[in-house]
Amino acid sequence: MAAAAAAALKWRRVSSFTGPVPRARHGHRAVAIRELVIIFGGGNEGIADELHVYNTATNQWFLPAVRGDIPPGCAAHGFVCDGTRILVFGGMVEYGRYSNDLYELQASRWLWKKMKPQHPSTGLPPCPRLGHSFSLYGNKCYLFGGLANESEDSNNNIPRYLNDFYELELQHGSGVMGWNIPVMKGVLPSPRESHTAIIYSRKDSGNAKMFIFGGMSGCRLNDLWELDIESMTWSKSETKGTVPLPRSLHTASVIGNKMYIFGGWVPQSTDENLSSQDGEWKCTGSFSYLNLDTMDWINLISDCQEDKNNLLPGPRAGHCAVIVGTRLYIWSGRDGYRKAWNNQVCCKDLWYLDTEKPPAPSQVQLIRATTNSFQVKWDEVPTVEEYLLQLNLDIQTPAVAEIPITVVPEASSPSAQGIKLDLHSQTLNKAPNNVQISILETKGKVPEPDHAKKKHSISKEPSTPLSLPGSTLGPQISASINELLDFDSRISKLDTSVSSIISTAKNMTSQQAVKTESSSTNGAVLKDETSLTAVISKPEAKETAVPSTTSVSSHDSAIQSPKTSPPKQNRRVRTQERKWYDVGIFQSNSALVNQFYLLSEEKAIISGKVDNVDVPNDTLLKKQDLAPGTLYRFRVAAINGCGVGPFSKISEFKTCIPGFPGAPSIVKISKSADCIHLSWEPPVSPSGNILEYSAYLAIRTTQLHENPSQLMFMKIYCGLKTSCTVTAAQLANAHVDHTSKPAIVFRISAKNERGYGPATQVRWLQEMKTSGSK
Repeated sequence: MAAAAAAALKWRRVSSFTGPVPRARHGHRAVAIRELVIIFGGGNEGIADELHVYNTATNQWFLPAVRGDIPPGCAAHGFVCDGTRILVFGGMVEYGRYSNDLYELQASRWLWKKMKPQHPSTGLPPCPRLGHSFSLYGNKCYLFGGLANESEDSNNNIPRYLNDFYELELQHGSGVMGWNIPVMKGVLPSPRESHTAIIYSRKDSGNAKMFIFGGMSGCRLNDLWELDIESMTWSKSETKGTVPLPRSLHTASVIGNKMYIFGGWVPQSTDENLSSQDGEWKCTGSFSYLNLDTMDWINLISDCQEDKNNLLPGPRAGHCAVIVGTRLYIWSGRDGYRKAWNNQVCCKDLWYLDTEKPPAPSQVQLIRATTNSFQVKWDEVPTVEEYLLQLNLDIQTPAVAEIPITVVPEASSPSAQGIKLDLHSQTLNKAPNNVQISILETKGKVPEPDHAKKKHSISKEPSTPLSLPGSTLGPQISASINELLDFDSRISKLDTSVSSIISTAKNMTSQQAVKTESSSTNGAVLKDETSLTAVISKPEAKETAVPSTTSVSSHDSAIQSPKTSPPKQNRRVRTQERKWYDVGIFQSNSALVNQFYLLSEEKAIISGKVDNVDVPNDTLLKKQDLAPGTLYRFRVAAINGCGVGPFSKISEFKTCIPGFPGAPSIVKISKSADCIHLSWEPPVSPSGNILEYSAYLAIRTTQLHENPSQLMFMKIYCGLKTSCTVTAAQLANAHVDHTSKPAIVFRISAKNERGYGPATQVRWLQEMKTSGSK
């Protein structure tokens, strides 16, 4: 089991990054806030006092402009993260002089503040120390152990190892209450410093426990202690398997139910007689984990394992380890020294390890469709290197109208209430009365075979370093632009891909209500009195068909709808859906799809291990172009160092039938005193002369209380102009949609000689607020 686990390890060294790289060091600490790794302190030719930030998504280092009560540099300090605030306690501020100061950093504003916690009701506050553990659980930080200097003279260092225990109660958002010395039960761990502490709640009991491992107390230790936080009872842990060697200055990181132990100082010899203060010690690159549910130790990289190919992080101690998603990052640390040399060298390298396969991405979302291509995207999955996009096709796609419609139900998915497109705006006025919205031209391309090969670097396109205002990572308000245009998934599949063309009766008046059907995870197309089209994206397992008596009318416009199979044809559909074709492997979360690879009969579909991914190439696979008016099903899976994760739920899009206009492109909304103005650009592909545009507004209705997922639309404009005014009276009837952020919903579509094309849906955000201080 251990050998298999070790063989599956895929450590990656980050080979390229940008920005001011911090100097190598040891004794520093790091935490993660979303994709940002924040590093503070440490020493190497002096103690560092800068705050460095590494963006794991863009491979950028940057130095935020901090302000407030900026703390002095420190090493071997306590460092914990609670939301977007960070707490720093103690550490060595200069040789022989330790601190017991407490600082808070509000990372949303990069604002430092010195805290003054109340003293405990009984006893003294924590004394100055280094090498202690400082752990967060709920609204409390737990301080254990460390090393104090008994001498008042910093040059005369008299070490005293500690095993005292304190609680620090936090206030919500910002600030602290004070220190408390809880009444402890059981046998306390022996005094120590440079140990590790983690907190984990077991699934069977639900009780949170703190685990203390190793450390230094004149000699290195490898004992494991646990504290039941609810009862404040200490006990020595009983484990199975081979316990790691005694060590200090190592790191412990929890991912799932595993505590990963990396590096540290270990004995030069495994002879127990040398495990003493005068023994020879070395840095190690050993790597183990403890299953916190079964209490089994698993050794992944042994202390004596040599790495001549530089595929593993080298031996080190005093490094930092931080978790981003299920990825473990390790940076810097010292690589050890011999007493005769009396020197040390600090590592400069940054490594990461994916510990689990990535989760399934969101459903594939449609940005734009043509007669022979799709522009698609999906939500980005953190700490993912590439994405595998696949499709299969429905060879029974019907031509045009007069086809019975079948609605295929789908299990609800609260996370998929709407599709958010990546947007950009050439200008963004922060005043709410002038917001410009445009659809982003995505950069995804169908890769040629040689472009699909895996790369052992996580270097991506650099972007501006991010600060953390409120709940978003970014100093500019444009971080929330993604909410301004929000296509729900069935509109994106039907309207934008011309899977459905809005049918509008000739005698429809400007105030006639148009109803929208909706499911829990998808929107639908506009419906008049005679027509309805609906296709719902569904999981692979869902094959149930519910027939509908409504049929499509070709009286006024050509309405296209994918044909769902009646019960007799279900077996054929199941067979088809099992045959998936590779579109390509993409490094970004978007793609332009105009062809796919046909697998040869003897070729198996891509296996679960990333190293076994069969990169499409011309010698094995043939390419197939997309065809007009054809329904395609899409799914996507994320790839990291552990392999290919599960596929997303299936989405269905249809290529356009030649002759119908595309959707209006760039939509702008501006606000006046008593009305708002809508304007848009003509479709990129009008396919002839545009005869008219129609704009609709979602309005309130009593039916929303019965089924909140249904929307009623009222036509507010019909004409040749590419703009219209929405009056205050019309807005008074508007429905505020809460599927994501509160917004008023508009739809705009164009008509040519063939009929109406797909609609562009726009969400106009209401009561936009920038996050202030807590």
